[in-house]
Amino acid sequence: MVKARHAAVSWDPKKKRWLVRIEVGGEVIKRPAKVAPDAGDDALRSLAVVTAQEEGFELDPAGVAITR
Repeated sequence: MVKARHAAVSWDPKKKRWLVRIEVGGEVIKRPAKVAPDAGDDALRSLAVVTAQEEGFELDPAGVAITR
């Protein structure tokens, strides 16, 4: 599995949902996520890891930044 170097989870106030961005090399993959607006940091990190795995990438939870 290819390793993703970084991911970010941020709240999109216009669409009222979380957005996961995964960086792999020079490529950025963006995926919307259906998670509660008040989800905790652990849940959001787990969400980013699962999303990366679904896209075929390995992601370390420590490499996930969360912006509220």
